Amino acid sequence: MKLLGIWLLIANAAGYVLMGEDKRRALLKARRVPERALLLAAAAGGSMGVLLGMLSYHHKTRHKAFYLGVPGIMLAQILLAVGAIVIFG
Repeated sequence: MKLLGIWLLIANAAGYVLMGEDKRRALLKARRVPERALLLAAAAGGSMGVLLGMLSYHHKTRHKAFYLGVPGIMLAQILLAVGAIVIFG
């Protein structure tokens, strides 16, 4: 359980930082962080970090893949966690 907590902390921090970095690059008109990388960060357990990054940086909030996809990923992760707790105690 401890390793899972560490993983989630790192994944969420990485998701938040990636959103901030992509916003910074967008403002500089530099090469962007691929959307696939941002969504993979969310799917790897960093959905809360990506969502908080979206909201705090006001970034990717109009992209359907993000305003529907990231909360959807988070919901799926929460349901999986609750199911695992119910099944395995």
